Amino acid sequence: MSLTEASAEAEHIPEQAEAVRGKGPWQLAWERLTRDRAAMVSLGVIIVIVLLALLAPVFAAITGHGPQDAFPATGLTPEGLPVGPGSGFWLGADSLGRDLFIRILYGARISLLVGLLSTLLATLFGVVVGMVAGFYGGWVDGVLARVLDVVLSFPYLLVAIVLVAVLGASVPLMILVIAFFSFAAMARVVRGQTITYKEREFIEAARSMGASKPRTMFVDVVPNLIAPVTVLATLLIPTSIVFEATLSFLGLGVDPRTPSWGAILSDSVDYYRVAPGLLIFPAVMLLLTTLAFNLLGDGIRDALDPRGEGGR
Repeated sequence: MSLTEASAEAEHIPEQAEAVRGKGPWQLAWERLTRDRAAMVSLGVIIVIVLLALLAPVFAAITGHGPQDAFPATGLTPEGLPVGPGSGFWLGADSLGRDLFIRILYGARISLLVGLLSTLLATLFGVVVGMVAGFYGGWVDGVLARVLDVVLSFPYLLVAIVLVAVLGASVPLMILVIAFFSFAAMARVVRGQTITYKEREFIEAARSMGASKPRTMFVDVVPNLIAPVTVLATLLIPTSIVFEATLSFLGLGVDPRTPSWGAILSDSVDYYRVAPGLLIFPAVMLLLTTLAFNLLGDGIRDALDPRGEGGR
């Protein structure tokens, strides 16, 4: 190597070092995530589904069909069966002559609302319970751990049936039920992570400086929990969506008049042979949504774990 080439290469070393120093862990994780094609495609699918849900009133205005509007004269055949996809009904109609496409879009609103809000509640409650149990230990950990065991041992559907029978079907009730049965899994993960972190040197340093336990938890422990909590929350969303669809399919979720993917699938039981679209279209939307969130969660997990960088 000549002296000129060596000098030119040496000039670039500080720039390269500065570029490396300028990238934080979250920026590096984002770069790894953007290189994951499956995660990026999944993110695109989620964005499209969210946009379709938000634009549901626009499509309803374009077609002239509201989610509750029945058109027995045009939406049903002379034999009283749902019509298939056509110019009047883009994806066909349901058993009452309502526009299937419009109801699926409004059903996406219910599924996304329930999935996101129940996951948010489960995450907040699970982080607090898990962090308190792991950080304080002793009898506090023992009591909270037994509470989590009891929650995880409950039969989900049985509790949902009892609550709906007593309080009636509604979206807020379904969100609370799903969040209640989801927070325990989050709390267990956070508890294990907190037990690991509370023995680290930076926690001992905070204690030696006189920091209180609440301050240590929320200032020193919480930032280290963001990565695992983000991954688990992303994976809880599709679980909540499927749970909502299952409850609605059984008539235990939202009000039967409210558009929901589970309710539409339930309506298809008697008509899937003569109107297969009534089963296929909401099932495909449910599959795409849950699969996209699962793949995105896997991608986020790999991006946040440097050891998995070369896995794809």
